[in-house]
Amino acid sequence: MLKRRGFVLVLLVVLVALVASGCGQPQNNGADAEFEQSDQLVLAIGGEPDDGFDPTIGWGRYGSPLFQSTLLRRDDDLNVENDLATDYEVSEDGLVWTVSIRDDVVFSDGEPLTADDVVYTFLTAKESGSVVDLNVLSDAVALDETTVEFTLTRPQSTFINNLITTGIVPAHAHGAGYAEDPVGSGPYKFVQWDRGQQLIVEANPEYYGQKPYFQKITFLFLSEDGAFAAANAGDLDLVAVPAALAQQNVTGMSLKAIESIDNRGIMFPFVEAGGQTDDGYPVGNDVTADLALRQAINVAVDRQALVDGVLNGFGTPAYSASDGMPWWNPDTVFADGDFDAARDILEEGGWTEVDGIWQKGELTAEFSLYYPASDQVRQSLAIAVADMLKPLGINIIVEGKSWDEIQANMYSNAVMFGWGSHDPQELYNLYSSQTAGIGWYNTGYYSNEKVDEYMELALAATTVEEAMNYWQLAQWDGETGLSALGDAPWAWLVNLQHTYLVREGLNIGRQRIHPHGHGWPVTDNIVDWRWDD
Repeated sequence: MLKRRGFVLVLLVVLVALVASGCGQPQNNGADAEFEQSDQLVLAIGGEPDDGFDPTIGWGRYGSPLFQSTLLRRDDDLNVENDLATDYEVSEDGLVWTVSIRDDVVFSDGEPLTADDVVYTFLTAKESGSVVDLNVLSDAVALDETTVEFTLTRPQSTFINNLITTGIVPAHAHGAGYAEDPVGSGPYKFVQWDRGQQLIVEANPEYYGQKPYFQKITFLFLSEDGAFAAANAGDLDLVAVPAALAQQNVTGMSLKAIESIDNRGIMFPFVEAGGQTDDGYPVGNDVTADLALRQAINVAVDRQALVDGVLNGFGTPAYSASDGMPWWNPDTVFADGDFDAARDILEEGGWTEVDGIWQKGELTAEFSLYYPASDQVRQSLAIAVADMLKPLGINIIVEGKSWDEIQANMYSNAVMFGWGSHDPQELYNLYSSQTAGIGWYNTGYYSNEKVDEYMELALAATTVEEAMNYWQLAQWDGETGLSALGDAPWAWLVNLQHTYLVREGLNIGRQRIHPHGHGWPVTDNIVDWRWDD
């Protein structure tokens, strides 16, 4: 019988040996192995967080914070339910959110969790200057040990997502070094993190919620090839694999493909060239600033062909940043792969085809498309789109760059980005004129007064139904919108399926639709995982 547990170091040595020997193809050494079902797991799901495990600087926002618990959470149908909170209410003007919390929760170090810890967490996150966006939060006050009052500078319906995604940290144990040795009230407690190698966690005996079945989990941080080799060797219970490897047979494991809104698409600079950011980076692109060119690309791209050819079928065509979400406008789906329609759009937009490439005055239908050179999927999508559009007469020059190089050029060049969230705030961040040029959000400087108006109304809405209606109108109201039917500042291409090889008999529960791949969304329901009988 092959003993798997506790052999992490041995595993790493084996993997190094595989690489050193030039063994490019993984060996199916697990063919005759037998596997014992214990209360421990070894996983390789990628995504080692560079900044550690501190929710006040972003840990857990795209998946389970694991070590910490949150005030609210989403169930498998994305409905909001209580976690630490026992109740919450919002004032009629939408400015004051009052949250009551449980009185029986302690951190993994045995200290009680009180309203002061909630206040500390949110005010610390607000001041962190990190990806945690709490600019709308004016103040947070503990009314007593179990009641917190949040005051906003203006109504914001999406503030609820901060209550869902922000793990609560202990005021008494937070500070320098916390990110690498976290204390929390979540289902698991931190044991050990060896950067670049592994993270070890154990079930938190103080956890107030459903007790997890698995008492110890080891997360291995391996390359895609290394993880696949480890799976073949029978040393992993679950491994994330790229679409290119998803159909490979691994003895004792089966494939699970999980739907996601983890999308990929092309951001077009929306304004003409000539401006610059506060940091001096160039802004704008005369070619992609042309509406007809952006719409023609959207219509001409064959998204299903990209799913079939680049993702091996593990994905779906994408027409927005939020396909299938409650705030998505399904009217924004359109017929694609239509060169005739694309040519009509270009001609009506003043373009003329000359020697196989479209011209408009001094402009030629040619621009650069940047992608991160380390990302094979984005590279393949960029090349495939360029090949797809060349016969139409649009020349896209694909360029693989580092993220630093992309950051300096993303305001003036098209970029293959990826997004996808359970929070409609992401729509605002990507398309609002208020976020133009801020961080990685609206890098194309997209702006539409009507779209801004709809999104502001969505944020100010006091009911879910009202907010959803305005989010949908922002995408397309029949005359204008941020979708490809309107201004087309993006060409969304595909939604990935997240693909995993899972040990036979390991039940990972009902997986809700996954957000973007940062974090570990597959572990969001970790307390439901167990072995089938």
